[in-house]
Amino acid sequence: MLSELRPLTLGELLDRAFFLYRKYFLVFAGIIALPHLALLAVQLIGVMLRPGRTLGSAGISGLWTLLTIVVALGVGAISQGGTVVAVSQVHLGRPVSISEAFAGMKGRAFSLALIMIGYWIGIGVGFALLIVPGIILALMWALTIPVAVLEDKGLRDSVERSAELTKGHRGRVFLIYLLFVVLFYAVYLAWEIPILAAIGFAVRSSHNPMPPLWMLLAIPVGTFLTQCVVGPLMTIALSLMYYDERVRKEAFDLQHMMASLDGVTPGPVPATGI
Repeated sequence: MLSELRPLTLGELLDRAFFLYRKYFLVFAGIIALPHLALLAVQLIGVMLRPGRTLGSAGISGLWTLLTIVVALGVGAISQGGTVVAVSQVHLGRPVSISEAFAGMKGRAFSLALIMIGYWIGIGVGFALLIVPGIILALMWALTIPVAVLEDKGLRDSVERSAELTKGHRGRVFLIYLLFVVLFYAVYLAWEIPILAAIGFAVRSSHNPMPPLWMLLAIPVGTFLTQCVVGPLMTIALSLMYYDERVRKEAFDLQHMMASLDGVTPGPVPATGI
């Protein structure tokens, strides 16, 4: 599928995102699943190390929680980077596979993980300052990963470029975030409500404050499945928005898009009234 590069309405952008998701579901789900298997392993070990279990203590549990956060940020960067590459490939009508998507990141997995960590630290500081600055930064920096992957930029340049591209259209970013957060939690609760109900029943029945281990292990497994099913959608939409903003503001054309994927970093071109 070779997509016409033209300004899209929000409805068209979302429609295209869902179309790509359905058509290439196995590729996108695989891109999310492979790195998230590492996170799932860390989470499952963390459950085993919870206080009250014979394998751990409160101190170990706290350290493992910190490790889980770091791994989650790195895994998120890798899976989002691979998804951005895959969206760009199918947007051009090129064949794509899971391995090609990761290869298209050009060995930048570690740098993308650092960018993701810096990005979330900045947003976290913003949320600490009465929440509103954090929301504003999240909207401004929504395209940080697409910029970092497709323009080969570092953290500072990526967030500045994202702020430039999203300027004037952050309401669209907010609606994209809102839609996919609602969708994510709808799927997540479909897995988790039966598990949590079973845990509550088991605790009441046995008069033991610690539910069976298999029930606790089921919670991160449910989160993993939710990520695989829903996780690609928001990154697909934001990747499409990256190209849409470049079309609108820089008259971004097909030649520039192909050059960016082939390893040439095209600079902004003058706007022509699009």
